[in-house]
Amino acid sequence: MPQITSTDEYQDLFDIDANLNRLVKKIEVLNYINPLNIQREKKQFFSSKFTYDPVFKYPKMRFNGYKLHRLFFSQRLERITDDNIRQLYEDVIYEYSGLIECIETINQGRKFYFNSLKSFGTPTEKDIDNAKFILRFDDSDFDEEMLPMYSATDAVDYFKEYSKRYDFDYNIKLSTNLSAAAMVLNHSQTLVLHKNHKFSKNQLKVLTNHEVGVHMVTTFNGLAQPLKVFSNGFPNNVETQEGLAVYSEYMSGCLTMKRLKELAYRVIAVDTLNKGYSFADTFDLLYSQYKLNRDKAFSITLRVHRGGGFTKDHQYLTGINRVYNYAKQGGDLDILLTGKVSLDYIDTIKKLQDLGLAIPSKYYTDSYINNDNSNKNLDFILKSLK
Repeated sequence: MPQITSTDEYQDLFDIDANLNRLVKKIEVLNYINPLNIQREKKQFFSSKFTYDPVFKYPKMRFNGYKLHRLFFSQRLERITDDNIRQLYEDVIYEYSGLIECIETINQGRKFYFNSLKSFGTPTEKDIDNAKFILRFDDSDFDEEMLPMYSATDAVDYFKEYSKRYDFDYNIKLSTNLSAAAMVLNHSQTLVLHKNHKFSKNQLKVLTNHEVGVHMVTTFNGLAQPLKVFSNGFPNNVETQEGLAVYSEYMSGCLTMKRLKELAYRVIAVDTLNKGYSFADTFDLLYSQYKLNRDKAFSITLRVHRGGGFTKDHQYLTGINRVYNYAKQGGDLDILLTGKVSLDYIDTIKKLQDLGLAIPSKYYTDSYINNDNSNKNLDFILKSLK
């Protein structure tokens, strides 16, 4: 393991990194994007026979966006002498600035959608073709592990037991204001579980491998790094992080055809934003054309329409596609677990490690070592994606 370089030698870099660390704590998008009144609006939407346009309420913004922008762009990046590292921090500042704009415009319709496009992109024709290819496969095999039988309290116990394989501590919180069954809040090292959700055995396996096995692993690996940028996030880290998380599901043997198709439906749903669909239009496509049950159709529609059009969800499928190909070509997964990093910056991470400004991963996703995957059908599909 290389020696950590002293802060004296790279004082300007560490100063800028520390400044950004203080600023970025306030802008975790997941703190702001989940509506506060999901259950009430869902009930009204179903009562209206799926025609009502939900009116969601969101948490209040707890910072001054303009001041925060100004502080980000006041950093003296010219003091970072290495071109690659300076470019990383320049890209990071633009990324964080984009996230501020996202948060500032939540619930402002297309204004938020265009900011979301800048930060998360939208599916390409190739992505849509991949999604439609996946949707051609059958997922109707009955499996007892797919039955929703476990409460949120049971899920907490399951997560605690699973987490014994890692020696880090994190908080677990229950909430009803969640558009997913679970999520990780990076800055507070908190796992949030949906209080009213009924979990299946397979979903518990999926979520532990996804949320703890990758998202918590990269959270704590990032915190162990000398530079805080690893903890706060590289540009376009969402695609890589979600790809790693779904790859962990795959390697642990709990990724199902049903789950992979859900990721494909998300791509289709995000693409409806580009076509100008309303909430009811997207729901109707999933419910009437693709025959999803109404709860699943509502959940996916909510995820992509929240805020005014949140495009992040297409990155799960592009992420698993990129990570799967990277791993199959012998790529080093350790380097992608060093924090909230991105495949696009592997060379920069290696350079930081060579300079003693970054260290290898302290924790490693155990499913990548054990490799319990034996699903040849999923193998074929993932290999066939463009």
